[in-house]
Amino acid sequence: LERIRADHERALREAKETLQKLPEEIRRDIRQDKEKLLQDARGGKDAGAPGLPRRLFRQPVGAVGQEPADPIVRQRRGKIKEMMEHAWNNYKRYAWGLNELKPISKQGHSSNLFGNIQGATIVDALDTLYIMEMKEEFKEAKEWVEKNLDFNVNAEISVFEVNIRFVGGLLSAYYLSGEEVRQYHMCCLIDAHGYFLYFSFPQHSGIGRNWPWASGGSSILAEFGTLHLEFVHLSHLSGNPVFAEKVMNIRKVLNRLDKPEGLYPNYLNPSSGQWGQHHVSIGGLGDSFYEYLLKAWLMSDKADEEGKKMYYDAVQAIETHLIRKSSGGLTYIAEWKGGLLEHKMGHLTCFAGGMFALGADGAPDDKTGHHIELGAEIARTCHESYDRTSMKLGPEAFRFDGGVEAIATRQNEKYYILRPEVIETYMYMWRLTHDPKYREWGWEAVEALEKHCRVDGGYSGIRDVYHNHENHDDVQQSFFLSETLKYLYLLFSEDDLLPFEHWVFNTEAHPLPILHKDDENKEENEK
Repeated sequence: LERIRADHERALREAKETLQKLPEEIRRDIRQDKEKLLQDARGGKDAGAPGLPRRLFRQPVGAVGQEPADPIVRQRRGKIKEMMEHAWNNYKRYAWGLNELKPISKQGHSSNLFGNIQGATIVDALDTLYIMEMKEEFKEAKEWVEKNLDFNVNAEISVFEVNIRFVGGLLSAYYLSGEEVRQYHMCCLIDAHGYFLYFSFPQHSGIGRNWPWASGGSSILAEFGTLHLEFVHLSHLSGNPVFAEKVMNIRKVLNRLDKPEGLYPNYLNPSSGQWGQHHVSIGGLGDSFYEYLLKAWLMSDKADEEGKKMYYDAVQAIETHLIRKSSGGLTYIAEWKGGLLEHKMGHLTCFAGGMFALGADGAPDDKTGHHIELGAEIARTCHESYDRTSMKLGPEAFRFDGGVEAIATRQNEKYYILRPEVIETYMYMWRLTHDPKYREWGWEAVEALEKHCRVDGGYSGIRDVYHNHENHDDVQQSFFLSETLKYLYLLFSEDDLLPFEHWVFNTEAHPLPILHKDDENKEENEK
């Protein structure tokens, strides 16, 4: 804890010193740092470091899959590709180079999550374009990245969002296509080294931002707990262990802390190293922390025993204290506030069905079947949240109290912003069980998206899914291309496309290869 406080105070001092400089000085320093890093990475004559190692690229198994054998499945997958083409072409026509598209207004849109960084939709969509074999679109996206993507911004950013969308997107595009994106893969590593490493630890100092939904100056569990997959791969590719060391230190701090009832609260004070409010959620503010514990273990070829133990211990606490069954028989995950349950489940929480099923094979005490069943029950509940709306699209949150089940009762919870989590769970449940209902439920979502969210200029979210007439929010989120459409495409693909034995998905659906021990040994022998 003393080391955390010392690091935090040093980072604050450095941030204050930076902010006292003139903008021209800051830009000059950034430029000089990048030039040195580029020189080091290329092994320049004056390089003070050995630079990034040259690695023999091997395309992982399943970067390209076979056509579905069933003609109906093939036709449906073709329709999903056409949806991607509609979303992409309109982004290109009206918002090219900007972060997102306003499909009604037919202009660009940008939130403050990315600071002055631009191109979120391009980077987020790279791997979707690749696996859908949209080769020309992938080529033009890659060229934009090589020429225009720039992390040299003096602005507040969400470390979480930039990591999962930009760093994750660049890494997965490299792993899928290899030499084609070598240049911007290098750019990703250098920019991550120059920005994320120095400004992200401890969180919320320097350029990192403390978002308004954080409580009392605390850091958010899902933000500092959702860096592991990307940073381990940065160390793997760069040969620099510092990326992985940083995220492992975060985990070790969390592992040592006392946890109320075995649960991880959503807020941690970065100065004291103690939990903030005892608010626990498997949805927003907490969700991807648990996901990354499981996937860190899987990505390590099941060598990361610490991640495995933390995940299954957390699942046991979630089952004991948060998972409940309604009088109508629907299993849901409530939120925990200081020992009291709020019987509300968010759309974001619906990812957990897929997570439980994905982790079933390693579950302790012969609980594999139980975890698969738990995933199936969460999938059914989330499907009901869609089916009980007028538009057959799910609300942002739904409740189990006051005589209602799986229905949003508050106006500010009735919107749908093209979110992927329910479809994500359908995809995992299909892959792990091959129960045809998950494809049928996925197709219901496709039909609802086409009927209610498709507009001339792309796809838009809906302000109230219980109305009979659409009131669009006029935003085509970048994650619609990265996650929603990718998970739909995989749902209607054969299992040989991005097979789970060789890939894990980050929380933005960017596929990252499992670091198989045998592959590492082969690579070492070839050096």
